[in-house]
Amino acid sequence: MKLSSLVGFLILFILVVSCKDEPVIPKPKAKMRLEYPQGKLADLETENFSFKYNQLATAEPNGDRAYTISYPDMKGAIFLSYKKIEGNLSQLINDSKRLSYEHASKADNIVEQPYVNPNEKIYGALFEVQGNAASQSQFFVTDSTEHFLTGSVYFYTKPNYDSILPAAAYLQNDIRGIIETLRWKK
Repeated sequence: MKLSSLVGFLILFILVVSCKDEPVIPKPKAKMRLEYPQGKLADLETENFSFKYNQLATAEPNGDRAYTISYPDMKGAIFLSYKKIEGNLSQLINDSKRLSYEHASKADNIVEQPYVNPNEKIYGALFEVQGNAASQSQFFVTDSTEHFLTGSVYFYTKPNYDSILPAAAYLQNDIRGIIETLRWKK
């Protein structure tokens, strides 16, 4: 009887001493961390424009005045399309914006970021599409007199914004690099 009383007292003592008035905080769920290497830059030269792109990607022509910059490790690509301006600049800009905003039904938000570089005569906008849309980023750039280039990012998978966010951010950064290094040819 003495032994069972001693064991009971010892257990009660341990419980009282170990209890604290701090709130219980659950452990956060682990999140996968995706990091992609920073690639060196390669040149893409066409008859109408040139720019630098990430060498970890492969760039190839995709039809008449269209190009695909593929990222096989991310299962994604940037699709580019070039058009000559023939008095239809307003129509080209409206078509590009309409294409971007067609994703509004699936998107949580669309952030339009204007781009202006008067020294190189490059004017345009980058559209960041947030949410489960088919394309996470789209852009257009023009010199407003002769050249018009559009681009969009697509992944070869069902859109799940949370899962592709690191890859989408990486490709969006590459798009900024393309826009910043773009040069029109006369």
